[in-house]
Amino acid sequence: MPSQPEGRPSEARSRLLNTATRLFYAEGIHAVGIDRIVAEAKVTRATLYRHFPGKEDLVLAYLNQVDLVMRDQAEEAVAAGLPAAGTLQALSASIAQGIRSPDFRGCAFLNAAAEYPDPESPVHKAVLAHRQWFLDTVTELLARIQETGAEPAARHFVMMRDGAMAAGCLFDPALICETFLRGVDRLLEVYTATDYSQPAGT
Repeated sequence: MPSQPEGRPSEARSRLLNTATRLFYAEGIHAVGIDRIVAEAKVTRATLYRHFPGKEDLVLAYLNQVDLVMRDQAEEAVAAGLPAAGTLQALSASIAQGIRSPDFRGCAFLNAAAEYPDPESPVHKAVLAHRQWFLDTVTELLARIQETGAEPAARHFVMMRDGAMAAGCLFDPALICETFLRGVDRLLEVYTATDYSQPAGT
């Protein structure tokens, strides 16, 4: 991803990135051209290219900004000092809150992956890196309950989150969030009650 300039980012760079973030998320990355971003950010093309050599650099900066927001959400949930299950429920509640927001348009990373399907694309790789971080975070929290079985349970959690994010902008978000949160509660209930040290079927 493009490196951040030393010190405080310039006002022009912030306007460009905030404008791109809003437009990319609301309308899609390929649908929004450089001219539109430049016009709405009220900067020149030369200013844009001084901060972002190409559109791909701007897309990567956009995804990096979304990634930082999600990491902050996770850190806030962890910082509350709840037991691991409570932390996951708090994180799930934060995800549900986002789904209920009026400008919700799905998962920024899943949307970007659909527009950049090439596995060798830097954008696609950025999506995978974010998703690996999220899976690792959930796995680590589940491992605090019991280590065995943490990763499969985490993958189940991520799958439910993906489903909620995809459905949340298509159907009643309140119903989607209720279903998602109940699913998380049930996953934690089963995971906590299961003794993974015993062979299956015993």
